[in-house]
Amino acid sequence: MRAKHHVYVVELSKDVLYEVKFIKSNPGYVTGKPCVYVGMTGLDPDLRFDSHKAGIRANKYVTRYGLRLMTELFEHLNPMPYGDAQYMEVDLGIRLRVQGYGVWQA
Repeated sequence: MRAKHHVYVVELSKDVLYEVKFIKSNPGYVTGKPCVYVGMTGLDPDLRFDSHKAGIRANKYVTRYGLRLMTELFEHLNPMPYGDAQYMEVDLGIRLRVQGYGVWQA
């Protein structure tokens, strides 16, 4: 298997905290911690972020509230095979939630 997939983390504006669905999904959110979207892609994460912002196969929270890629949280993990990326997307989201982040995953 070729290592060509990536996990990525997008910092979301705190305005996402006005979204009821986001808040209900993050009962352990710690005030002041970042809100993020965690995803995986076969593209370069920069290109995937750009497509989210352009509304192409986009998550609504990233389109509306996406600020930047938080490369410090994922760059060291990439690239990886598809199955590993699927696992790591979920695992990274869980680890960030445990730290008090507000997390959204597709």
